[in-house]
Amino acid sequence: MSVPGIVQSSLGDEHVAAKVPLGGEDTLFVTPSRTLIYRADGLLSDESVEEYPHSAERISVAEGRRKSTITLDYGIDGEDSFKIPSKRLHDALHPVIAGVLNGAGITDANEQVTQTYQFSELTLVLTSARVVKHVGEAIWDQDFEQFHFADVTSLDVEEGTVSSQIIIEANGRPQRIKTPSDRTREVRERIEQSLLAYHDVGSYAEFEETVAPAEEPEPEADENVSFTEDDDVFGGGVEPLNANPPELDDSGKIVEDPLGEGEAERVSAELEDTDHTTPGSGVASTETTTESRPASSGSATESVAEPEAEALEIEQREARTQESESGGAATQEAEATTGFADSGFESASERLDDPVEAQLTALTEVVERQNELLERQQHTIEQLIEELSHGR
Repeated sequence: MSVPGIVQSSLGDEHVAAKVPLGGEDTLFVTPSRTLIYRADGLLSDESVEEYPHSAERISVAEGRRKSTITLDYGIDGEDSFKIPSKRLHDALHPVIAGVLNGAGITDANEQVTQTYQFSELTLVLTSARVVKHVGEAIWDQDFEQFHFADVTSLDVEEGTVSSQIIIEANGRPQRIKTPSDRTREVRERIEQSLLAYHDVGSYAEFEETVAPAEEPEPEADENVSFTEDDDVFGGGVEPLNANPPELDDSGKIVEDPLGEGEAERVSAELEDTDHTTPGSGVASTETTTESRPASSGSATESVAEPEAEALEIEQREARTQESESGGAATQEAEATTGFADSGFESASERLDDPVEAQLTALTEVVERQNELLERQQHTIEQLIEELSHGR
């Protein structure tokens, strides 16, 4: 590559990366950091070299019939421009854009700009490692997008009548580039060539295999898992649901248990003592428990009214009468059971030897009787209130 002496002296330690003839002996030279415009001797001018650094923030072009102007905007440092023949515009823009991208740190030092496309307000720059996309009136500015080939996992095209879209999937997201339909195939093939070269594969099918996520092998079931009784297979951190949820009234509130915790424990203890006594003594114990319970309930309601105590005494007498009748029936049933046992057959009740089950049954009966007494007391209280309200 022949370089004029005046240009050689301007290069210093840099090398010429690109050279574009502009007509006659005029030439555009591009180095990694500058664009040099060489003007040869003419009738009206002497030999000269113009320098334009690649630290521009914006590149814009004004096209004319014969001459076009390329303007480099340096922000607060102003802007510089130079004119070239319009027929050489696209040839000159390619190395200038490559130099500005390199100067801005967008491309690496060893990264090669392979192709530049301009479609109306779309500028597309293909390099050996990425695709740079810019949309706007300017050829390039700091508002751009880039898709590095290391992040690309798919390349596809959506064809249309007038325009088509090239779809580049990068980082799991599809990025669309709209191009004229008559140029879409060329652009797609250029991108694919650079993509395959970057991944060092020979075909798009090999590229898909390269970027496809590796399938993780399914874990094999351990055949040596022990399921003995001591193994906590299902864990024990979660408490089981309560099989006996609290009772709710008509308004949805929880009905208080008439037996407090202390009362329930006392009843349970008495029932355990009953299991170790004779049937007769069990009847007596039941009567004592029943008598003590209404008595305590009556004492709790003495503060309501004096007539209420009389009503409670009547209820207690009826309860004792019912208990005595049930006690006699229980004695007869025990004798019948003894006779049945002597016959050589096994009684079905003997199988219910679970003390917890027996206690639960007895406790349920006590609670039901207590609820009935409370309902009667409530009815008596309401009747007394009604009579008192009428002045009786």
